[in-house]
Amino acid sequence: MSRQLRLSIGFTVVAALLAGGVGALLLVIPPAAAQAGAALSMPADVWQWGMICAVFATAVSSVAAAYAVAKTGSAAIGAIAEKPELFGRLVIYVGLAEGIAIYGLIVSILIINRLT
Repeated sequence: MSRQLRLSIGFTVVAALLAGGVGALLLVIPPAAAQAGAALSMPADVWQWGMICAVFATAVSSVAAAYAVAKTGSAAIGAIAEKPELFGRLVIYVGLAEGIAIYGLIVSILIINRLT
């Protein structure tokens, strides 16, 4: 495995872990707000499950995008080595694979907007 591929997979794993950490922090906020006397617009259980779903949507899509970019990127590099004129077409495939992470982020934003 190349150094750049390991670096991109490592970056994606770190991003997924950070998203999980932020989600875990957000799971602590509603009970703390309820104890402080703040009014919640919905039950804490519903809010917590919504945040868990948002975290998993972001984390799983990021890891899936890393895997897809790793596979398509390595295949694209091999194809470009043989036929350099395929570069434009192959960049589109790698971009589509990276779009998986963006779709997961959009889903989590929609979930969070629904909760607030």
